[in-house]
Amino acid sequence: MFTGIIREIGVLRGLSPSGDVLRLAIAAPGTAAAVSVGDSVAVDGICLTVTAKRPGVFSVEAAAETRRLTTLGLWRAGRRLHLEPALRAGDGLDGHYVQGHIDGTGKVTAVRQARGGGRLVTVTLPGSLAANLTPKGSVAVDGVSLTVDEGPFLDRFTINLIPHTMAVTNLGTLAVGASVNLEMDVLVKAARGAGRPAYDRTGAAQVPAPITSNACARWASAPRGGRIAHDHRARPESRKRPRRSGHRHHRLRTGSAQARRDHRRGR
Repeated sequence: MFTGIIREIGVLRGLSPSGDVLRLAIAAPGTAAAVSVGDSVAVDGICLTVTAKRPGVFSVEAAAETRRLTTLGLWRAGRRLHLEPALRAGDGLDGHYVQGHIDGTGKVTAVRQARGGGRLVTVTLPGSLAANLTPKGSVAVDGVSLTVDEGPFLDRFTINLIPHTMAVTNLGTLAVGASVNLEMDVLVKAARGAGRPAYDRTGAAQVPAPITSNACARWASAPRGGRIAHDHRARPESRKRPRRSGHRHHRLRTGSAQARRDHRRGR
């Protein structure tokens, strides 16, 4: 688990394929000193495992599926990379919950100057990913925790890069045509059912049903016995309080009524 707050910018020193695995050597003195073999590190937003380290350099490995879903296939030696070690108990959660599991890639289609020295960057993405964005919600772009500034629309959203973000990350160098790794907010994905199987037994894609927030309508359409609301009409017969009967109860009710009549007559 990560937060989307970049701790260091490393430099990719080399790539060496070995079957379906790609090994990457990354020069980053601070991160190399802080991690151990077997630890997780987010590299441009991709959660990778440290497989080796030496002073100032650590190595990670990426499988074929990771390269398919991310921008990793475009990386070359000398590339500057966002680095964030895994979140530890007691660390501050300054960004948002980031898993390091990239959902897909987007492409920069517009870059505009914003007031105060910032920059507005518009990213296009598949509609299936855009469905998991919310207005003013969180999104991780190349591992950086950011807020949706404009949108989201059916196929794009815009982020607002403040000067500090541009100074401590690589996002200030983004230009039209650049590809970026995208991870949607895990809480939104969970709420919208994005964790359900993508395919059924026949291999056909499953389309999630639309989510409605009208809980009252769902309750009203449910069978009476299945309602959970505090409604006396839904109370099972066995739980209804029996009516009191008998001579004693009759006298109590009669006495109470007589007392009220006496009170009204001023007795």
